[in-house]
Amino acid sequence: MNILLNLLISALAVVIAAYITPGVVVDGYLTAIIVAFVLAIVNSTIGPFLKVLTLPLNILTLGLFSLIINVLMVLLVAKIVPGFWVNGFFTAMIFAIVLALISMVFGWNLLMKTPR
Repeated sequence: MNILLNLLISALAVVIAAYITPGVVVDGYLTAIIVAFVLAIVNSTIGPFLKVLTLPLNILTLGLFSLIINVLMVLLVAKIVPGFWVNGFFTAMIFAIVLALISMVFGWNLLMKTPR
């Protein structure tokens, strides 16, 4: 149940981030759910592998190279999922930052409202 809730919150974050970021188009909420799912799969499979490979660059840039990896994963998802378009690299960078901020706010609100 928690995984489904996280997927729906991530899809809502994708819709909001696409609305805020010019140059990003999501056809509908079903497409946003698919984008959130594929982005989660890409982040959990390819992401750690790329972060281990680029560890020296990450250390040299004090972690800023992780942003580049996230942007590349957003561009990969844009190539995979029909109905999700990103205009270019810098648009994907803005989208990744906005998506991370929105997901952080939603995740923080979700953590504060769950009973312990």
